[in-house]
Amino acid sequence: MRNKYLSLLPGLLVLLLFPMGPTAQNSKACALRCPPNSSCVNGTACRCASGFISSSGEIFTDPLESCNDINECGPPSPVYCGSSAECQNTEGGYHCTCSPGYEPVSGATIFRNESENTCRDVDECQHRPRVCKGRSVCINTEGNYTCQCPPGLEFSPEDPRHCTDVDECSSGWHQCHNSTVCVNTVGSYRCHCRQGWEPKPGFQDKQRNTICKEISFPTWTAPSGIKSQALSHFFNRIQDLGRNFSSASVLNTVRDLVQEMGDLLETPGDLKTLPFSEQHFVVTNLLFGLENVLRGVSKALPKGSFTFNSSAGIELSLEVQAPSYRNITLIQKQTKMMLTWDTVHDSGDSGLAVVGLLSTSGMDRFLAEAPLVLDAEELTTLYETHRGLLQENSHILLSDVISAFITNKDTENLRSPVTFVFQHSVTPGPREKVHCVYWEHGQNGSGHWDTRGCWVTSTRDNSTTCQCSHLSIFAVLMAHYSVQEEDPTLTVITYVGLSLSLLCLLLTALTFLLCKAIQNTSTSLHLQLSLCLFLAHLLFLTAIDRTENKVLCAIIAGALHYLYLASFTWMLLVGLHLFLSARNLMVVNYSSINRFMKKAMFPVGYGVPAVIVAISAASRPHLYGTSTSCWLHSEKGFKWGFLGPVCAIFSVNLAFFLMTLWILKSKLCSLNSEVSTLQNTRMLTFKATAQLFILGCTWFLGILQVGPAARVMAYLFTIINSLQGVFIFLVYCLLSQQVREQYRKWLKRIRKTKAEPEKYTLSSRTMSDGCKHSEET
Repeated sequence: MRNKYLSLLPGLLVLLLFPMGPTAQNSKACALRCPPNSSCVNGTACRCASGFISSSGEIFTDPLESCNDINECGPPSPVYCGSSAECQNTEGGYHCTCSPGYEPVSGATIFRNESENTCRDVDECQHRPRVCKGRSVCINTEGNYTCQCPPGLEFSPEDPRHCTDVDECSSGWHQCHNSTVCVNTVGSYRCHCRQGWEPKPGFQDKQRNTICKEISFPTWTAPSGIKSQALSHFFNRIQDLGRNFSSASVLNTVRDLVQEMGDLLETPGDLKTLPFSEQHFVVTNLLFGLENVLRGVSKALPKGSFTFNSSAGIELSLEVQAPSYRNITLIQKQTKMMLTWDTVHDSGDSGLAVVGLLSTSGMDRFLAEAPLVLDAEELTTLYETHRGLLQENSHILLSDVISAFITNKDTENLRSPVTFVFQHSVTPGPREKVHCVYWEHGQNGSGHWDTRGCWVTSTRDNSTTCQCSHLSIFAVLMAHYSVQEEDPTLTVITYVGLSLSLLCLLLTALTFLLCKAIQNTSTSLHLQLSLCLFLAHLLFLTAIDRTENKVLCAIIAGALHYLYLASFTWMLLVGLHLFLSARNLMVVNYSSINRFMKKAMFPVGYGVPAVIVAISAASRPHLYGTSTSCWLHSEKGFKWGFLGPVCAIFSVNLAFFLMTLWILKSKLCSLNSEVSTLQNTRMLTFKATAQLFILGCTWFLGILQVGPAARVMAYLFTIINSLQGVFIFLVYCLLSQQVREQYRKWLKRIRKTKAEPEKYTLSSRTMSDGCKHSEET
């Protein structure tokens, strides 16, 4: 047993020694200890790791040597990262990155060589927050940026990227003329004229090259063509003030101006004897001239508030201020003015500004009969309040005439409206309207009161508050209006009469069209007359008050103008035909008359009205249509584009009537006993009389609607004119024997047509009853 186990020991020893062979061999080969960043090659040598090297090279045998990092980025370097990139050495390796001021396009921050380079410039000027602070300007460069200051600014010592303003005025670096004052601005400066000075010709204020001179007295001359000793004396005194004016004496000059104006208004002398038109001319010159002079000389005033009064009641309030945010209020005995600072002063202007309010008591005595012009909105309000006819009878001034002015001459469209409060002693009545008005300078040097841009915000018994979007000469005016309210009876008569006329005109036109037995030149004229009147009455009845759309209303007014003028023109042709027929009454051949009328009637009947309407529409198209009806406006005599031809046609028809009667009278003396001739003469005389009454007198009554008899004339005009179609049907149809005979024929045919079906029905019933009787039998 023991020998058995001993026999296994050599094999076990072999197994135990077999794995230990290589290990023991390596231990013997790497007995040398290698330094960090290296590995053993054999028992006598070591190899440095990748990216490291020893002083002897990659493989070394000296145990005291070490493996040091290889600087791949240092010279001589085989690594090239490309432009705008840098090589970065690492422990045992390297990588490439974009240079400062550049960034990779691909998004990868590191790369190995030039082929992977995607670096591009970074625009630092687009960074937020800004790299250059304050007012400094950032300028991007390749891979970097710089900060620069604009002209007039410099870098702050505390922060080289922050620009601050250079005060050229305090530092003495400005180039302002000694007649100006230097005013520093951010990055620059401006040269302002001194108080009481103004720019010389060719220069502008508040520029770097501004050169100023002392303010001169503005030019103010007498109105040309006015002969008045009082006015001449006044302007002689004004010329004396101008010659003696200086900036130092501006207070005395303003005081003397107010006193001279007060003396003129208190003792006007021969000014009161001038015609009204010349008085208005003088008022325009005085008001606007004094305002211009005060605006000019007040620039020499120092800062503060000033009030000047004259013994005649003239009052002047001036406010001289530097820029501020508070409102400005000027208060006088009878007037108060309120406005905001931005209305007075130009934005960015640091100079003084002047606000003035001048009340001229007594100026109203020169404004008698001065016309008043209302704007469209004011007229619309009046017509909506009073649905009848309004007519201004008179107007009076309730307040003093005031002049409001500021330094800035451009006051046509203010940023915010100016408020005025006027005190007055007269209380407006029920038919009296208060208007806020201003004096409009006319082209001929005269003027008139106007309401455009001014409106009443509130009115009480003794005060009125107005607002205006511009500055000028203002006042409160009270106008008295006569109001004629709508008469419901006239309205009913108009609608009933026109409805009957439309029916009769339609019957008349159908008669002349369908009755061939009576068709001739006379019936052709009457047919055209009936058609024109029918269309005119129909349009009047349905569209005269369609004033909502102004363009449509103007078209309706133009159509009515044309149709009524065409009706009158056909009336004229009918009168001419009657006259020619009377003259040729005893002549058997009427061919010459018929040929003339056939050739002339259509061009004249429809062409002449078209020419008149075309001229009217081309000259004043805005006067077609009013705020209450679609008819011609009465402004500037525009209605005479209709009334003129009407009066002319009436006069010509009257002449035709008188000549026709004279011819008939002479013919009656030589008549024989032929009944047909006598009947023709009597019928012609009757038609001539009816022609004048129906076609002329009815419209002539409309012109006579003035004075105490206006109401009576209005009723007569409405009744007769609205029944014009009835009269035409009566005269030319019912009173015509031929037409009556034709009507009888038509009635017989109608009765016969109705009788035949009844006869047929009766015979059918008789036959049916007979059949039934035979069957029963």
